Amino acid sequence: MKFLVLSYTPAAAWDAATADTPSEEALAAFAAYQEFEAELRATGEFVTSEGLGHPAVTTTVRKAESGVVATDGPFAELKEVLASFAVIDVASLERARDIVSRMVAVLGEPMEIRPIMGDDFAA
Repeated sequence: MKFLVLSYTPAAAWDAATADTPSEEALAAFAAYQEFEAELRATGEFVTSEGLGHPAVTTTVRKAESGVVATDGPFAELKEVLASFAVIDVASLERARDIVSRMVAVLGEPMEIRPIMGDDFAA
C-alpha cells in the first residue's frame, strides 16, 4: 500500500527572508530525516521524498466569478505550513503509522498519512 506522508512546520519558524539559508535546526532535522529515509531504502519501502519551497513563493489557482485566477501565496493563512512530502510503499497502515510515529518523535513536527488511491480506485 502506498501512502503520502505530509510533513508540516510552524509558519512562524520559516522566515521568507532566510528561506534559502537553512538554520542549524533545519539542518539537524534534515540529517535525522535522512536516517529514516536510509532505513526505508534498505527495507524497500521508500518511493520518493522532496522538500517544498517556501510558502512565499507559492501560487494558488482557483475558480472565481471572473474565471480562473492565479494569486501569489498560499491559499489560506496557516499556523503550520506543508514543508515536505514523502511516498512510502508499506504492507499496511499500521506499518506507516509506526514509521511516521518514530519520525514525529525525533523531528517534533506533525505529519499526516494519506493513502494513495491506486489504479483500481475508479474501477
